[in-house]
Amino acid sequence: MSRIWIALVVASICAACTSEVDVTEQPDNPADVDPPSDMPPVSEYALSNAEQTAFNYFVNKGLTPTQSAGIVGNLIQESNVIPTSVQYGGGPGRGIAQWSVGGRWDTSHSDNITAYANSHGGSRWALGTQLDFIWYELTTFSGYGLAQLKSSTTVTGATVAFMAKYEVCGTCNQSGRIAYANQVLAAYGGGSTGGGGSTGGGAGCYSGTLSEQMPENACVQSKYDSLWYQCSNGSWVDRWSDPDACNGVHPL
Repeated sequence: MSRIWIALVVASICAACTSEVDVTEQPDNPADVDPPSDMPPVSEYALSNAEQTAFNYFVNKGLTPTQSAGIVGNLIQESNVIPTSVQYGGGPGRGIAQWSVGGRWDTSHSDNITAYANSHGGSRWALGTQLDFIWYELTTFSGYGLAQLKSSTTVTGATVAFMAKYEVCGTCNQSGRIAYANQVLAAYGGGSTGGGGSTGGGAGCYSGTLSEQMPENACVQSKYDSLWYQCSNGSWVDRWSDPDACNGVHPL
């Protein structure tokens, strides 16, 4: 009899455990949950609308096209200017500038985008909010290097100033940031590289897949989506959009 009683008690406990495990807790604010960390980054292709929006934003704030391109070159390296970007591998970086969870993303005193978005009635995941927050940080805290950025007259100088003072990155890939900035300036700033930021002379495109500057008409299979892209006049285009022969073929 005692064995039967024990079995019934164990069965009751297990049933209770199972019911607890099956319960899925809902977040207090489902709309504010981090986006999935496996979102694919932008591949090699012509510069996106978000990049042009960011470039125009900083030009409208009074920065020169060269200085604005330096900022956007950094943002491409950080996140491909995707406002919902989450650092690869589940790291702390969030948003276009990869502000850190536990820091400037949500907790730094008087300097975090979550509080900024809440106080301005916006979403911290919105491109406009994130651009506004960058400008807020640059104009509020001198340590983020607005003075150095404004004194820069070359793509290289502007890119490095923002990289060193604002991003304060670990592994920075400086050459990649400068190459991206040159592409932004060529696409949206009238074609000038601003001096001092040369990517090797002549037209070319920086490949995120190969982590190097590629010559005009180079054909690269993107690691992001396995599609083929060709460098055309400083921008990546779909391989089938350019009738010229490939100047080098780079499959995965």
